[in-house]
Amino acid sequence: MAESSKTAQDLLDSNVASTSQMNPQIENDVAPKQNVSNQLAPSSASSVHPDSDRERVKMQALVASFSESQLNRYEMYRRASFPKAAIRRLMQSIMSGGSVPPNVVIAMAGIAKVYVGEICEEALDIMEERGESGPIQPKHIREAVRKMKRKSLIPNSRYKKTLF
Repeated sequence: MAESSKTAQDLLDSNVASTSQMNPQIENDVAPKQNVSNQLAPSSASSVHPDSDRERVKMQALVASFSESQLNRYEMYRRASFPKAAIRRLMQSIMSGGSVPPNVVIAMAGIAKVYVGEICEEALDIMEERGESGPIQPKHIREAVRKMKRKSLIPNSRYKKTLF
């Protein structure tokens, strides 16, 4: 069993090296050099996180195969986030001034990032349907939100389907 984890670690280290040669800043964001199983007790290392090690190796192989422009986009995606203070203020205003735990703020920031990503993907699809190119414009975002409301993909929407 130790032999297979060494092989996975060697593959991980080689992917880290090739990724960091392309862009040394990505090493801290995507490819930590220490193995999760090294932090665990030796008896439980192989039985607790074998899937996470496998997923990490797959992710490293994927990142290593990125072109430079793909790697730049991936870095921007990893670093993009909503300001935690603004999300905390918004949530406190909704909850009538109650305190919001930090874990909830982090989770809400992640949910907001996914939500915005889905709207942007839909806006890009709209641009492709229309044969347009260039950056996303406000009209594309408005149309994307309208389509998502129609499909009931936006929760608690006040959008009403017309029956006639």
